Amino acid sequence: MLMKEKNIRPMPVLVSISGRDVFPRYVKLPPVSQDKIAQIVRYEAQQNVPFSMDEVVWDYQLIGDEVGELSVMLVAVKTEIVKKITDCIERAGLEGLLVDVSPMALYNTIRFNYSDLPGCTMVLDIGSRATNVIFVESNRIFTRSIPVAGNAITKELMKEFDLSFEDAEPLKFTHAFVGFGGAHDDEDSVGNRVSRVARAVMTRLHAEISRTINFYRSQQAGSQPALVLLTGGGSMIEHTDTFLKDKLKVNVEYLNPFNNVAVSNLIPSDEIGQNVQLLGEVVGLGLRRVLQCPIEINLLPPDIVARRVFRNRIPFFGLSAMGLVLILVVWWVYFHRVSGITEERLRQTKTRVEALSDANRQLNELQGQKDELNSKARELTGMIGKRGLWLEILSDVNARLPSGMWLVSIDPKQDAPDQPVTLELRGMAFADKVSRTVISEFAEELKKVRHFSDQVEIRRIKPVDGTDYVNEFVFGVTLK
Repeated sequence: MLMKEKNIRPMPVLVSISGRDVFPRYVKLPPVSQDKIAQIVRYEAQQNVPFSMDEVVWDYQLIGDEVGELSVMLVAVKTEIVKKITDCIERAGLEGLLVDVSPMALYNTIRFNYSDLPGCTMVLDIGSRATNVIFVESNRIFTRSIPVAGNAITKELMKEFDLSFEDAEPLKFTHAFVGFGGAHDDEDSVGNRVSRVARAVMTRLHAEISRTINFYRSQQAGSQPALVLLTGGGSMIEHTDTFLKDKLKVNVEYLNPFNNVAVSNLIPSDEIGQNVQLLGEVVGLGLRRVLQCPIEINLLPPDIVARRVFRNRIPFFGLSAMGLVLILVVWWVYFHRVSGITEERLRQTKTRVEALSDANRQLNELQGQKDELNSKARELTGMIGKRGLWLEILSDVNARLPSGMWLVSIDPKQDAPDQPVTLELRGMAFADKVSRTVISEFAEELKKVRHFSDQVEIRRIKPVDGTDYVNEFVFGVTLK
């Protein structure tokens, strides 16, 4: 209805979901080849996401590398949360193109609009139900969602004035400002009571922000923020910037998502000014449509992606069908013309075939005997060759074992007679002598064994239950 009223042409839809609904995880990977990153990241996702992988939609982003390791940001969300949004889009007759995350969309907005940020910038997106804290430092990002935001003020006003949510919300918008503390001449006035409530909630929010900063600095090796950018509807409460500047002892500014983004003349500037704190994520989503952005997470469910790919291929299917029909017509004309010539040659050929049929039967009998003898010879030759195969494999693998590692078992498996044999190598390694990197390097060395293919899979590397000095490793190795 809104699109019809505003005469907006239907286009693919890009949406973002709240940061409090997702599970961001930050993991560091050892340096590996590009073709192994996706496999290792999926293993890390299975270890870090607190749900079954069948219940979530997830994606990852490389966020820069340090010496000797890669940093990866994993983002996962329950499938049912995303499906509620995409189902609404489809019921409206629109096509969902991308599902982003609010903090990531804001990060892209900041990177596009601010080119001269200090060493570490902290973005506070104060919404209704949660506050997203985003650290922007060098080429890294770290986010956390705090469950203290605008609705917390509304709930406290409900208690203070004994009001319903519907009545407390307008009271907040009309009178709320972050009080400066201390005594006032008219302590019982509505404005002063509302300001005290707002300051109490902001004090709780400040405590959570301080804990988040300490965590970022201690666990993520981050720096103390040199600048705070405010955004979100909750940040529009009067004196919020002054309060945070006083408490955090750092410069606080409001985020302007239109520093480097042009706004159409058809949009009134006063409407942009009144809602600028709500448009940071919208700008970030728009940038995803037209540019390659630093963070390109997409949590669109796989079934929707598959349907969109199929729809995009329908025109090609139509062209293919037309081409097939044309080929059939040309083939029919050609067949009709050559059929007479073919029939004459067929009669001549049948005469010769009858003359050679007896000789052909004798040759077939001899060929059958020859094939039977060759089969027995190959079987015997293979049995002779396999006598020393396993000793040679064991010797070659054992020669590549680093000190501090040993094999426990080698289990050959074959899913079907026509499938290659896979060896499951299980072993142990002293944790103080052999690092995970050495175990991974040993897996790469196995590719050099003459009888092994390049399909060497690291299935598990973890401490043995009940110990902290022995790591168990399991490899899958495919024989040539």
